[in-house]
Amino acid sequence: MCTVPALRAALPQPPPLGLPIPGARALVRPPRPPTPAPPGDPVPPTAPAADPFLRETTADAYVAAMSAAVDVLSRSVRGARRPHTGAPQQELQALVDAVDLDAPLGDTPAALEELSRVWLDHAVWFHAPGYVAHLNCPVALPALAADLLASAVNTSMDTYDQSRVATLLERRLLDWAAERAGLGPGARGVFTSGGTQSNTHALLLAREAALAARGLARPDELLPGRLRVLASDQAHFSVTRAARLLGLGADAVVRVPTDARHRLDPAALARVADDARAAGDVVAAVVATAGTTDLGRVDPLAAVADVCDERGLWLHVDAAYGGGLLVSRRRRHLLDGVERASSVTVDFHKTFFQPVASSAVLVRDGAAMDLVAHHAAYLNPREEGVPNHVDTSLQTTRRFDAVKLWLTLRVLGADAVGDAVDACVDLAADVAEDLARQPDVELHSAPELSTVVFRLRPLVAGPDGAPTPVDEGTADALVGGVRDRLAADGAAVVARTVLDGRPWLKMTFLDPATTRADVADVLRLVREAGEDLLAPLPAPVAAAAGSAA
Repeated sequence: MCTVPALRAALPQPPPLGLPIPGARALVRPPRPPTPAPPGDPVPPTAPAADPFLRETTADAYVAAMSAAVDVLSRSVRGARRPHTGAPQQELQALVDAVDLDAPLGDTPAALEELSRVWLDHAVWFHAPGYVAHLNCPVALPALAADLLASAVNTSMDTYDQSRVATLLERRLLDWAAERAGLGPGARGVFTSGGTQSNTHALLLAREAALAARGLARPDELLPGRLRVLASDQAHFSVTRAARLLGLGADAVVRVPTDARHRLDPAALARVADDARAAGDVVAAVVATAGTTDLGRVDPLAAVADVCDERGLWLHVDAAYGGGLLVSRRRRHLLDGVERASSVTVDFHKTFFQPVASSAVLVRDGAAMDLVAHHAAYLNPREEGVPNHVDTSLQTTRRFDAVKLWLTLRVLGADAVGDAVDACVDLAADVAEDLARQPDVELHSAPELSTVVFRLRPLVAGPDGAPTPVDEGTADALVGGVRDRLAADGAAVVARTVLDGRPWLKMTFLDPATTRADVADVLRLVREAGEDLLAPLPAPVAAAAGSAA
């Protein structure tokens, strides 16, 4: 059984630099110049291989190419102590434009060095301690090893004859995930490119189920009634996009009020669902969220399931963010009720620390997957009798991304992944407590997962000389200004959002190695940016506590 330290050891981390703040890692330094060649004998240029494709006769050339790539990558990872260099877009565009794609270098090491200058030197590194912006995670080393295998073998997951045991491995993983969610032995699913595709797939099934139950083939056959999707204003934007793609229209999504914690309100859901039925509409699906994008809220799934069960409604749970709670040993209860969902989205490339892309849609009644089945004579004839994922997947050619999660579980184990999720949530709670004590910071609310939403309210000298927080309008303006300044510099990256009509800064923690001292350094940069933006106003008054450490 692995624990958080075991997973931390398996995630790439920059070396500590012994800064004055104990445990902190450097965030501010000049942009890295182009990386010099590594010490020692350089890899001699080689002529292009007579056969540049992977096969039994080019295995040695493959090893040489991968070794050169690993050398370049490891050099970049060791030097990545900030999220990015801060180089302006014009400079980056010039680097890209300078490459003549019609003049090949004919040498893999040389091309890798060029790629390092153009991309890796200016990449965005999610493992850097200053990166706290979006739902991006450092990736588990076993998953990277599996990713290499998936690329080399190049399995296509659409049909059994192109994948064979890979299809069986993927199905075993889907069964495992469905079991963790409590969906029962009849559940099925499929891996997808991400939460947007998983949500779209689930709503497609819900649409088809609603039409089939009424003996209809197309949504317009319901006229003058319409198919409706019920979701809160905190649901992911992909719900509205899916409604448009599915021919329902963006206005088919009816917003359900939320409670004081910005969670879907079950009582309001019941009213909205009943009103839709009274108007002659058909509720195709209710979307609940387990980990909203802005606040990380988990809707009351059990109470929402009660409303859906009483009315025979399809319940989709978007657990793209909160899916990691499935393997948490301390917070699995936050997903109580998910086992009653008709479908569930889980993004493994978020809280399972997998490389992009790795997501899945799980369906409690596996037979519902067949509502969108399609059979092509040349590819997956109906009578073939073997497991072909293309029968029900929205993709045809599809990569073997499931193998990354497979190897992660076989090396680290589910408990270690869950402990890492818990470490991120613990950090968010600690940071929120620290921020609540800061006189120049406004905390939106206590976090539920690993997202902290806040904004600066610097203290300035008021008319009577007493320290006074800046007004709401100034605080609003600081949000965008601070975020943009940090993004332009590259030493730290935070996100911004709008809640209740006002802009806020947002930090999301998905690296179990991030410390409170790291966050304190980010907040120092936030304050410095705010002070610069406030320069025309009365001089800011130093906060009594200058950091969240």
